[in-house]
Amino acid sequence: MAYDSFQILKSTVVPLPIENVDTDQIIPARFLKATERKGFGDNLFRDWRYNRDGSQKSDFVLNNNIYSGKILVGEYNFGSGSSREHAAWAVYDYGFRCIVSSFFADIFRNNCLNIGVLPVQVSRDFLKIIFDEVEKNPKTVLVINLPAQEIKISSTKTLETFEINSYKKENMLNGYDDIDYLNNIKAEIIDFAINTPF
Repeated sequence: MAYDSFQILKSTVVPLPIENVDTDQIIPARFLKATERKGFGDNLFRDWRYNRDGSQKSDFVLNNNIYSGKILVGEYNFGSGSSREHAAWAVYDYGFRCIVSSFFADIFRNNCLNIGVLPVQVSRDFLKIIFDEVEKNPKTVLVINLPAQEIKISSTKTLETFEINSYKKENMLNGYDDIDYLNNIKAEIIDFAINTPF
């Protein structure tokens, strides 16, 4: 499998209430030299996480031990800018398996889905509820149910449904990338090629 299958994720969250987060902020261009997916998590939000001397910026959320988890909660228009796949790679390599936002840039959304990061788009009202709950209690748990296409705040049972392309959903549920999917239906492809008249 290309990555772990995604079914139901229960996790605390890391809140990032900043609008218009672009891919250069997610992973600065100077770190795009590698072609493998490994190691990019070290430089996720590099210029926000670290000073020029390499010391941590104590006021940035990823450097705050109060927050942790496999879910990153962002603001409106997450992943805008250039189409670099490395931004999604950095999110995955850091350990996030889901990003919640009220709007995603299309290319970034697809790049995430291709590598096993689930982008969950919610209404602005529901997003505000999440941020408010996390501010009150940093140990707030979200439940992301991909089969049911639901996101729920565990403590309050407040939930909302979300949309996902059916093909991408099937791949996420099985841990497939596009090549895995084709390999899975290889017999059907061969049968079609042999038995379909042209």
